[in-house]
Amino acid sequence: MGRSLLLLLRRRLFWLTLLLTVWLLCSGQAQAGALVDRLEAFPDWGTKSSLPSAQGDLVYPDWLRGEWQLTSTLIDLAAPLAPDMVTPGFEGNREQVGVPVDCPVRFVAVAQRALGLVPLLTGDTQTVADRAFNGLSLARAYLGEAAVKAVKVDPENPNRQVTLLSRQRQLESTVTARATETPMGGQFITVERFQQVFRGGAIPYFNEVETTTAYRYQPQSLTASRREQHVTADQVTVVYLSPQDPDFLKAQNQPVALYRYRLELEPLT
Repeated sequence: MGRSLLLLLRRRLFWLTLLLTVWLLCSGQAQAGALVDRLEAFPDWGTKSSLPSAQGDLVYPDWLRGEWQLTSTLIDLAAPLAPDMVTPGFEGNREQVGVPVDCPVRFVAVAQRALGLVPLLTGDTQTVADRAFNGLSLARAYLGEAAVKAVKVDPENPNRQVTLLSRQRQLESTVTARATETPMGGQFITVERFQQVFRGGAIPYFNEVETTTAYRYQPQSLTASRREQHVTADQVTVVYLSPQDPDFLKAQNQPVALYRYRLELEPLT
């Protein structure tokens, strides 16, 4: 594989990973206001924060339930440790600023669960992301139909997702830690940290990514008899070096790249 083609592949897979993190969030509680403060501090992110370990799936507010058209747009990026340390393709990713990525996504109702995957018997439902559908939709929106074969979620662990790519390549993402905040009605903030590994080359490529997303529910009165909701979100994705990277100790748990997105979700039904 030529050097230019390899760089293009790494860059596209890196962007795919950032997009997929929207749907790899799990529940937990953070100190009130901590996530809001962190978002407002962009790009002065500091060192890696302490988060609870990942357990179970993320339960979203019911106002996210349904089918949506997602528009994700990169609006800013930063490399705090440049020029000493810069992630592959960072400079090239500047070309993506202001370029929207569109695809359908959906959130579905499932039986309420206690711990892990064990359903309760109350009959109540919870709202969760359709991870397989959303992951495949996002991946194909960015890489194209032919490049993405399937997205599979581990039936025993909703925090593990594998994206199967052409030419026997795959991207594996595993959530390791997360937290949530609900500052007030109509707002929902999540943060998750996950390990990723791309397999298919001579040597597996490892990385660690943390994504913080603040959703805002904005109902819009269209007519006296019809109401339609609209959801926006502010999202920051932070890239840390993995322990396998030779510069891991030098980075001292500081981010090597930050990306800020604007998300918009319009109802499809």
